[in-house]
Amino acid sequence: MQIRAWLRRTLAVITLLGLSGTGHAASVDDLVRAYPEALSGFDGVNLIWRDGTRMPVGVAQPPQTAKEGQEHGSIADQLAVTYPAGGPLAAPTDDPGRTRNQAFFDKMYGDCKAGQVAPNLVRIAWLPKSGAHNVMMTRVNGLDRRLEAVSRELDELPPEDRKFLYPIGGTYNCRSIAGADRTSMHSWGAAIDLNTKFSDYWRWSRSARGETVYRNRIPPEIVAIFERHGFIWGGRWSHFDTMHFEYRPELLHYRPDTEE
Repeated sequence: MQIRAWLRRTLAVITLLGLSGTGHAASVDDLVRAYPEALSGFDGVNLIWRDGTRMPVGVAQPPQTAKEGQEHGSIADQLAVTYPAGGPLAAPTDDPGRTRNQAFFDKMYGDCKAGQVAPNLVRIAWLPKSGAHNVMMTRVNGLDRRLEAVSRELDELPPEDRKFLYPIGGTYNCRSIAGADRTSMHSWGAAIDLNTKFSDYWRWSRSARGETVYRNRIPPEIVAIFERHGFIWGGRWSHFDTMHFEYRPELLHYRPDTEE
């Protein structure tokens, strides 16, 4: 049993390493390729939506504080930090993907407070082989199908790994991020939190001196499956949230049209 568990984790690490190799931050072209249903191009200044809307990309600049960058980041800012897909599950030094441009995601998925997200929510069975736990996710960008694909693969993991996966901490929830005014990815129906019992969160993880200490209990094979389908992991943030996964295919240089 211990040998099989070691082999599974070794294969997961190999898979993670196979996802790696980009070694550079996402570009606007990556963004356009990642969301082909919504975006049609980039004119060098503006992101061009399929409905003809033009949205300034801006210029990535180092924020004065982590909070400032997250609250007021441009589209360029949200692409600027390289997401280390395939890297070791070790203490991060940055927050790749944690900066989000509010206007971009409101345009993509709708404003939940205006009732624009709910009509696109789809009920899907989470881990049906383990007892069908229904969750709500947006169908925009085929995100519901991506999560179903994740669920099918996770459902094949052994019981000692599935314990991390349910009961889930939540999916759609029209709310702001804890301690900030920014909209959570959960508000767009584009994120899922796993079992809170096995979650580690930067606000909860302090040393006796009050310093943040990185902790993680999520196995690498779970991370590998999510990343393979376009979801980034909150455990790769210095402000870590290890139960959290959100659909950000552009940061993984992932193209949905290569999916089955």
